Amino acid sequence: MLTRCPAVFVPGDPARTGRVAFWHPDGSALPGPDTAPPGRLTVVVPGDDGIEAVRVPATLLPLSAALPLLARARTDADGHRAARFWGAATVQALHLVARGLLLPGLSSADHDAWRVGPLDAEDTEAVRRLAAAMPPEAHAVPLEGTEPPRLPDPERLLRAFLDAVADTLPRSPAATLVTGTPAYAGAEPRRLPELRPWAADIAAGHDAGVRLSLRIEVRGLTDPAHITDPTHVADEADTAQEANEARNGTAETAETADGTNQTAETADGTDVTFRAVLQVHAVSDPALVADAADAWAGTPDPAFGPRARMDALLALRRAARAWAPLTPLLSATVPDAVDLAQDDVAELLGEGGRALAGAGVDVHWPKELVRGLTTRAEVGPAADAPGPRRDGFADGRPSFLSADALLAFDWSFALGERRLTREELDRLAEANRPLVRLRDQWVLVDPRELARARARQDRKVTPVDALAAALTGSVEVDGGRFEVRPTGWLAALRDRLADPEGQEPVGQPAALAATLRDYQRRGLTWLARMTSLGLGCCLADDMGLGKTITLIALHLHRQTDPASAGPTLVVCPTSLMGNWQREIERFAPGTPVRRFHGGRRTLDDLADGEFVLTTYGTMRLDASRLAEVSWGMVVTDEAQHVKNPYSSTARQLRTIGARARVALTGTPVENNLSELWAILDWTTPGLLGRLGTFRRRYADAVEGGRDPAAADRLARLVRPFLLRRRKSDPGIAPELPPKTETDHAVSLTAEQTALYEAVVREALAEISGADSMARRGLIVKLLTGLKQICNHPAQFLKEERPVVAGRSGKLELLDELLDTVLTERAGVLVFTQYVRMARLLERHLAARGVPTQFLHGGTPVAEREAMVRRFQDGEVPVFLLSLKAAGTGLNLTRAEHVVHYDRWWNPAVEAQATDRAHRIGQTRPVQVHRIVAEGTIEDRIAALLVRKRELADAVLGSGEAALTELTDAELADLVELRGGLR
Repeated sequence: MLTRCPAVFVPGDPARTGRVAFWHPDGSALPGPDTAPPGRLTVVVPGDDGIEAVRVPATLLPLSAALPLLARARTDADGHRAARFWGAATVQALHLVARGLLLPGLSSADHDAWRVGPLDAEDTEAVRRLAAAMPPEAHAVPLEGTEPPRLPDPERLLRAFLDAVADTLPRSPAATLVTGTPAYAGAEPRRLPELRPWAADIAAGHDAGVRLSLRIEVRGLTDPAHITDPTHVADEADTAQEANEARNGTAETAETADGTNQTAETADGTDVTFRAVLQVHAVSDPALVADAADAWAGTPDPAFGPRARMDALLALRRAARAWAPLTPLLSATVPDAVDLAQDDVAELLGEGGRALAGAGVDVHWPKELVRGLTTRAEVGPAADAPGPRRDGFADGRPSFLSADALLAFDWSFALGERRLTREELDRLAEANRPLVRLRDQWVLVDPRELARARARQDRKVTPVDALAAALTGSVEVDGGRFEVRPTGWLAALRDRLADPEGQEPVGQPAALAATLRDYQRRGLTWLARMTSLGLGCCLADDMGLGKTITLIALHLHRQTDPASAGPTLVVCPTSLMGNWQREIERFAPGTPVRRFHGGRRTLDDLADGEFVLTTYGTMRLDASRLAEVSWGMVVTDEAQHVKNPYSSTARQLRTIGARARVALTGTPVENNLSELWAILDWTTPGLLGRLGTFRRRYADAVEGGRDPAAADRLARLVRPFLLRRRKSDPGIAPELPPKTETDHAVSLTAEQTALYEAVVREALAEISGADSMARRGLIVKLLTGLKQICNHPAQFLKEERPVVAGRSGKLELLDELLDTVLTERAGVLVFTQYVRMARLLERHLAARGVPTQFLHGGTPVAEREAMVRRFQDGEVPVFLLSLKAAGTGLNLTRAEHVVHYDRWWNPAVEAQATDRAHRIGQTRPVQVHRIVAEGTIEDRIAALLVRKRELADAVLGSGEAALTELTDAELADLVELRGGLR
């Protein structure tokens, strides 16, 4: 194995042409891949008289081939220490590239080249530590033309390797968007001497030469008692931190000798002047700093580099583009300093400082003047205000959620640790200048930040907005995020919601003809508490854990209190109405229940504690009639049916008022976080804000993995309103038998292989020439066609009277599985997403004498119920089911085996289908069989689904539509047939 031999990096020009060489000290030959035939390499090894250069056999790999080997070598205990070192260097390089630390430039021979940068002090130190650990064999190739042979400096060689990785990876069309030229997108080297000035401009102030900073001096203070040295600048780390604080506004409080508060200015308001002094820093040595005037007057320190002044001017040009007041320095003989007007200083404390930071220029303020303006908020009712009512529902929502019940944010502002009075804040804002005198002390503060703070004082919010702020501990206002502390009953409510286990448990209703399991009782307590507070919620238990019986118990519990009693409306898929009616009649005998469905549906003579069952379709058509009823509770079962907030179903559902809203679903997130928003915005309107705001504030940041803090805030906000429990959770369903999942890889037949390759070839040619709209449709058509070919050629070819046997690897495996299952006298569920495929299976199994029945979307409700009964009674051992029509709402606990003949695009939907058998009431182990055509798109999709399931566990995901956005190359890679044929 190559990684058990010494490895060394051999640089090239441009960097991406460098090679990683594997060699052996004893001169033995090394095996290598066909793309890298064995060669020879000059290395320096210990000899009798010191060191000597020798020629040894070697395998030289391009970086694209070497990086995967090296990455694995890093953790290979048997790997050579030099290979492990370059493995560590590979990981370091990939981390830097993944963070976007890439700069375009030119090599010494004027070739287009990417390199890593800019590196901060921490990155630079990490590179130095890694270089110090480089073993001798890892840099054993001597420098050219050195006699005696001299080895390359470890740090320089490591930097060359990092640059080589950076020059290799970003070679894509996107590079043109960054550089403005296609040269940096192609792999072939190109000489571009005309870009030398542009490349130098890119490098200046980033990872070569010098960078700039501004030191702000304040002169002419009338009372310098608190500023012993107005030109003093604190150390770089402190000033950088405090400069950031200053940009958000700064001030400090103190009291005068007589205990009164004052705001004062200088004597005439004109004798204080500001000056920005230009400083240069050596990038290679952050501790080396000098005034620009000194650097121009004398000989620059060698650490600044040979072209320090040119680099400084280039960096200054970039800084002046970011902040215009620096422009006069560009025409100065010596760019030493510039005087600043009051408006300039105010801008520098805010947007100007941020613009300079983006250009790599820090601003250092006199340490004694910089004071952080701290903004906090308290939100809650007045001390004597009553808590939220549990009666009175003007628009169908509890008064707690009503927009006419407003709470005030009580903002507090502090300078340092001392709080400002409202009068002081007003006077500071009215002064409209960056340097002010407050309580016998000079402070710097951004006037615009003060104006925003002043305007923020009278902000009022709805109770649900206040609750969201209380739960997350922060609020976003004017683009900034501020700490929030709840008060009064809002604080008490927050504490109750945050500690569900600390509440008094609700007793099981006497009218319930069942004994709830422990976790179901806890669910009842949670539901009862949330609905009693006028807050909606979502019970998101796994399928089969008893959401229905828990909800029936909640209905009975609420009937014991006149404030919450009333009829309950259950909106569910058509397939679940029969199950709901049976469960109500079984567990709540005597409770009236009716179906509001069909042509003779009516709401006449509705009893107070009655259950009304309706479908999503009927609700959509008759929402106005349903909205006339004063419902005690509205329940949506399989609530993911309203995951699209813009659908007519979701809009009509929102018009139906109730004292409580409860969503039931096993999959609160199927594809993306917007679906979670749709469910919770129905149960608790306004909790997550508007959809656009939610996407910006949470969904984009969380799904993209860019902001862990956003994920944490979202979890704190959502957790009290969503109870998510899985069968695998400790203590949830210990009596549930185990579930074994097996992926069966099958080979394609010769007919399937020929069809597959022909469809791929023809479709890719058509897709490459299509416009964006047509392209998406063609991709979906291709993906569907390939999945059908993997199932059976007759399905794809739409044959009317096909020969079924002997043409599909999947079908052969299914026959083998069924032979075993039927011998065991067990029941089996066979899911497919295609009705045509199910019909083929039905015909094939009938020819073999295997009793089957097929449930699909067109099966009437009464026939569905009869099918379930026949299967549960053991009359029919094989139940063929359309995945979309039968993936929810069925209790099929006689099945010991579940077969997914083809894969659905969403793992949550597959899991729901499996839960038809693996649910409460199942007493035998369940075996799940997933059949995958080896080497095909199904193989790649199976790998994607594993990753997607991990995302779903964190309420994240992406759907099939994402595949339509693949590039032609990515699509070809996805659908390419790789082995898997006979």
